[in-house]
Amino acid sequence: MASFLLLEIPTKVDVSVTPTFALLFSASLCPADSVILIILTEMGTKARKKNITKTLKKGASEFSASSASKDKAADFLPLEGGPARKLPDTEVRESKATVLYIGRIPHGFYENEMEGFFKQFGTIKRLRLARNKKAGKSKHFGFIEFESPEVSKVVAETMHNYLLFEHLLQVRLIPPEHVHPRLWKGVNRWYKPLNWVKIERKRQDKERTLEEHNKLVEGILKRDKKRRKRIEAAGIDYECPEMVGAIQAAPKKIRFAD
Repeated sequence: MASFLLLEIPTKVDVSVTPTFALLFSASLCPADSVILIILTEMGTKARKKNITKTLKKGASEFSASSASKDKAADFLPLEGGPARKLPDTEVRESKATVLYIGRIPHGFYENEMEGFFKQFGTIKRLRLARNKKAGKSKHFGFIEFESPEVSKVVAETMHNYLLFEHLLQVRLIPPEHVHPRLWKGVNRWYKPLNWVKIERKRQDKERTLEEHNKLVEGILKRDKKRRKRIEAAGIDYECPEMVGAIQAAPKKIRFAD
């Protein structure tokens, strides 16, 4: 059963310390189930209530602020001892990356297929598939640039490790400061591989001077001599045919009539 304690405080006592005095008195002398009634004499009821409410609010705000600052300061304690340190506040920067790296692209998934597949996410600004300069074959990686950074982020999160033709696509965002300035050079030109068979045929069939012809024949004879030695060392009885064109015909003498 709760007991009531009547406490009378004269007006000579400072009103600002009255709540603190009442709390100390109740904590030290009164039982836990006691109720303290504070009576202030020679003061208006409204004024007393207003002063007590204001003092209680001020004390509660100061107490909460001090406890919060202590808890915040004690978040990081150095191992070597000493005062607590406050960690620097890191700002979360909004990503503005629009270029994506796409790796492990399967065979047959080229520029047209890539554009038709990735345009379901948003508008594609530029697209490039890395190709071999000599043969024109795909190197199985490429780059895509979208107009919106939000779309690029969604594509990177959705298509990373996406299984496509038994290949797990590797999709990553490239920060703007890491994009090479020559990345999109010649991206609008359709790549046409060179006809190396035609180029090599033209190189072999070109007209040579006498010095170039002799040098060519000398190299062929040297390789043929090494081949003959390897055949003899293996114990194979084989007569190699003579090289045609190795011996040049003597020039015809021109005779002038008397």
